[in-house]
Amino acid sequence: MFAYIVRRLLYAIPILIGVNLLTFALFFIVNTPDDMARMQLGVRRVTPEAIEKWKAERGYDLPLLWNERAAGAGKATRTIFFQKSARLFVLDFGYSEDRRDIASEIRERMWPSLALAVPVFLVGLAVCISFALLMAFFRATYLDFWGVVLCVAMMSISTLFYIIGGQYVASKVWHLVPISGYAGGIDAFRFLILPVVIGVVSGIGSSSRWYRTLFLEEMGRDYVRTARAKGLTEGAVMFRHVLQNALIPILTGAVVVIPLLFLGSLLSESFFGIPGLGSYTIDAIQAQDFAVVRAMVFLGSVFYIVGLILTDLSYTLVDPRIRLE
Repeated sequence: MFAYIVRRLLYAIPILIGVNLLTFALFFIVNTPDDMARMQLGVRRVTPEAIEKWKAERGYDLPLLWNERAAGAGKATRTIFFQKSARLFVLDFGYSEDRRDIASEIRERMWPSLALAVPVFLVGLAVCISFALLMAFFRATYLDFWGVVLCVAMMSISTLFYIIGGQYVASKVWHLVPISGYAGGIDAFRFLILPVVIGVVSGIGSSSRWYRTLFLEEMGRDYVRTARAKGLTEGAVMFRHVLQNALIPILTGAVVVIPLLFLGSLLSESFFGIPGLGSYTIDAIQAQDFAVVRAMVFLGSVFYIVGLILTDLSYTLVDPRIRLE
């Protein structure tokens, strides 16, 4: 097991390098530091002197990949690539355009993101599995038919509709919860209840329909027919056999999402004013804060790779037939 984990971690290094190089090319070759300065200072009435001053203040006046004027190791380290991209591998994210430490911002904003994402993940998983199990139990009935229709209808509705509709009805019309904002401690519950409900509801359609397909596939296998032939009730077959075996792909698919919970939800955090990493990324894009966007892209790729590794490991934990060579 340990050798397998080490091997997968080594496989992840070329992927991270590729993501880093691609991000660097998009930010500094396709979009040059001069272009960044013009976007920050304003395209109109910007002088060459202002551009050079902006670049010097932020370290964008260095060569891209190789510094001929530097001595020794400085030829490689006194470059934009090393200062802005290579340091990401040691989680040195640098400073944003307003001179705030990005790492400190990430640590501070991570907790509101988790406060929203973890309940949505756990409650949504329980609700979707229960609804899918109910449709599979009453398969080929009106309940199953209208359940599938409901899932397809919910899949066809944009998440923005749930957010705007929920804010209008629950906050503006009924005045049950605040329309947006965030508070620490126990007061966070008032601000998070509506985003959590909307996050769960918006994911019921696609997830429940997929889980229902997994349950029906398991119900057609030989061991299920054998269990019924031995006299087990339909409820016992569903919960003791079908559910247990269908949880293997469900749980392994859910594990890959767990590391991404730290990044928050872009739409929910932006519309509900939650100061998490999702809104942090959106604000950075709108403000053209290139340092923050680079950091979040790299952090997202790291979390995604960690999720893939955890998914592979979860297969060995839930399915004893799999052995790591």
